[in-house]
Amino acid sequence: MLQPELMSLQIESLTIPAGDGFSLAATRYQPAQNPTNTVVVISSATAVPQRYYKHFATFLAEQGYTAVTYDYRGVAGSKPTSLRGFTANARDWALLDMAGVIDWVQNVERPQRLFLVGHSYGGQTAGLLPNSDGVAAMVTLSSQSGHWRLQGGNQKWPVFLHVHLTFPVLCGLFGYMPWSKFGPAEDLPKGVALEWARWCRQPGYLLDDESLPLERYQQFQAPVLAYSIDDDDWGTARSVDAMMRAYPNLTRRHIVPQEHGLTSLGHFGYFRPKSKALWPDVVEWLEQAAPL
Repeated sequence: MLQPELMSLQIESLTIPAGDGFSLAATRYQPAQNPTNTVVVISSATAVPQRYYKHFATFLAEQGYTAVTYDYRGVAGSKPTSLRGFTANARDWALLDMAGVIDWVQNVERPQRLFLVGHSYGGQTAGLLPNSDGVAAMVTLSSQSGHWRLQGGNQKWPVFLHVHLTFPVLCGLFGYMPWSKFGPAEDLPKGVALEWARWCRQPGYLLDDESLPLERYQQFQAPVLAYSIDDDDWGTARSVDAMMRAYPNLTRRHIVPQEHGLTSLGHFGYFRPKSKALWPDVVEWLEQAAPL
């Protein structure tokens, strides 16, 4: 790979069409040289804007990859003026948005290799893609089953409350899920929040939703590396195991923050700059899993 100090980096804001033509805000992190003609698409967690992954995307570009981030419909740069009355479901983020970004990358960038990195939702749902045949390998971070019984620490009963009561009630009152009123997360379209809450009420999470094209998971033949994190109360090791069992070509790794000089990571800490020492492991695994 190229040495970071030998490279310049161009960061460009883009608009990418989803599978149904909906315009998605995206960003391309382009190195001066991409000797392997490799593109990495980074798919976000639920209610997390693409800008959260800018440090990780910059790191990938410094290694000589082109990195692409994007906002799902209804989130951040892909949000309409008002979410009231905005029609979108959780499945649309994968079947239309993620799939559309992959099609755009294949048609515009024409990479020799296409890698995926999925955080939480972004790794959970990649197996639903209609166009996964062009994916060379994927890495997921805390891509867990969202079923409330699998949550760790003190999160089990709060998640139970939210998916049974808070989400349905607030979506009914506001016409969308006003998540930003409770913390730094983005608001969600009503359909996204209600479908995601329904999945979280099911023991098999989205794998129990027979209206989804679940057979595509077995068609996802690219090798997958799935990380769980020791202090992630949402993405416990058993919840990650429960979700990622759907992928036929799976490798599992578990991160204990203290073993890497970190006090904590939780569900979101992996992509913060403090965790940069962990990131080369992703590049090394991708190169081994799908060498040129």
